[in-house]
Amino acid sequence: MEPDPLPRGRPARIALIADTHLPRRGAELPAACRVVAAGCDLIIHAGDHSTLASLDALRALGPPVVAVHGNIEEPTLTAALTATAEVEAGGVRIGVIHDAGPQRGRAARMRRRFPRAAVVVFGHSHIPADLVPDDGPRLVNPGSPTDRRRQPRTTMAVMTVVAGRVDAVEFHAVDEPPGPLDPDLVRR
Repeated sequence: MEPDPLPRGRPARIALIADTHLPRRGAELPAACRVVAAGCDLIIHAGDHSTLASLDALRALGPPVVAVHGNIEEPTLTAALTATAEVEAGGVRIGVIHDAGPQRGRAARMRRRFPRAAVVVFGHSHIPADLVPDDGPRLVNPGSPTDRRRQPRTTMAVMTVVAGRVDAVEFHAVDEPPGPLDPDLVRR
């Protein structure tokens, strides 16, 4: 597990990103995504960067980056990253995985995989979701900032941690016009 990169005693903002698919889905992250991520204390990327260059561009934004590989990475990126990660961030233990598997049984699977995590960030489906099941950790999929697939907008999320607990998870549309995502578009 990574050491806690966030200072305690003040609210911390964590950018949640997945499925960037660069450069196939664009030369770089959308400007709104870069601005939001650069203004956070930590960036978590749940896989499918595609290239080592896209991960390096994310790291160049400034905040520390916790990242895992997805299922479509170039071999050098797969070798550089793990399939899962855990980080203590602002007193909240967060698990990170690209593909959390089918929706049925997901919470129990993630509880077994990350038994001490309060939150698991995942990607793969490109569907923004903030799920708080009875039988597992909070499950957050930020969607994709570059490939909306069948979703109406391209998205990312920001999780705010206060005093060792998740205070909020806000979704942002990062296409045009950028801004807060309509809450009705997030799976809950």
